[in-house]
Amino acid sequence: MSQTNKLKIFNDPIYGFITIPNALIYDLIQHPYFQRLRRISQMGMSYLVYPGAHHTRFHHALGCLHIMQKAVETLKFKGVSISQEEEDALYVAILLHDIGHGPFSHAMEHSIVEEVHHEELSLLFMEELNKEFDGKLSLAIQVFKGDYPRKFMLQLISSQLDMDRMDYLKRDSFYSGVAEGNINSDRLIQMMNVQNDVLVIEEKGIYSVEKFLVARRLMYWQAYLHKTSVVAELILTKILKRAKELTESGIELPCSASLHFFMVNKISLVDFDKNSLDKFSYLDDFDIMGAIKTWQFNDDFVLQNLCRMVLNRDLLKIQITDVKPDKERLLAIKNEFMKSASISENEAAYFVFKGKLKNQAYSKSSEPIYILKKDKTIEDVVAASDQMYLKALSKEVTKYYICFPKVVLGI
Repeated sequence: MSQTNKLKIFNDPIYGFITIPNALIYDLIQHPYFQRLRRISQMGMSYLVYPGAHHTRFHHALGCLHIMQKAVETLKFKGVSISQEEEDALYVAILLHDIGHGPFSHAMEHSIVEEVHHEELSLLFMEELNKEFDGKLSLAIQVFKGDYPRKFMLQLISSQLDMDRMDYLKRDSFYSGVAEGNINSDRLIQMMNVQNDVLVIEEKGIYSVEKFLVARRLMYWQAYLHKTSVVAELILTKILKRAKELTESGIELPCSASLHFFMVNKISLVDFDKNSLDKFSYLDDFDIMGAIKTWQFNDDFVLQNLCRMVLNRDLLKIQITDVKPDKERLLAIKNEFMKSASISENEAAYFVFKGKLKNQAYSKSSEPIYILKKDKTIEDVVAASDQMYLKALSKEVTKYYICFPKVVLGI
């Protein structure tokens, strides 16, 4: 009987050929938990703004694996001691870091699976896979949780300059066409080093770090927090909330078995047993979009109209300002819509609402990005840089929005 060749390659539009480093990584990629990521969009509803943004979490995870291989290769070349077990753990941890994402990436976290974040689900998936793979993921889980004593290993997976951010900025920029988000990940990786067990960037790479932080800020305002992307994702979240509300009131809504499970059950983090996790692993974008296509014909005014907005890209009006919205204006709009549509205040709240957006390219309160100076001392990039705008990038910018139906404006 012939054995499967597990040292495959993927052809990636960003990096070219991506190699699978070992049989364990191949087997994890082949697992249904991971293959599901082919059906989870990387940028949520952003394709309504940028038609090319149809890439998936599967794409992204493989890209992270590739640049992690490059980072390990660079660090070992510079004399950083990384054992084979540690190397494999880094590959497993970065490959699986997003495995807990739900449909359209974030919509589930704020609707029918409340207060359970994808990082927590990723850990649950990793622990379940660890049982299946006879403990081979134990070190990767330790690193992922931050329990492993070598600090720089966690920084490669989760920090302000990790492999995750490096790949999604470059990848999302490529697929969306937002050129301002493109970064030189090769240069950043080549400038990496480890000093006193901390991940650092050598001083000559400081300009690449500056470019990275600026690109991150621009990608947030231009892509991730684009007003149409924001309102589309808010509507999607409200569709799921309304569907759950109707289900809890005894109305049966047709949908897939896995989606139905989360509609009829309140699942918190402590409730995620093997059964719940398996049900979640069957959920993807197709379950949600299939349900929305069916629900657009439902008798419920709220569900019907919200579903049609997403399907036909005829969304709510969103206005973004630097100041908090006027409560009286919002109430007046809500009352006007309640009257014109003959609906209750609870129903109107699905169409007229407010919120805020936050963007911070660099956080001083989080683990800093350290620059390794020629005298072997390390310094926060903001202090090391001669550019004043980096200080500005570390300030959190808050903007406010109100959403309401276009019919209120007569458009």
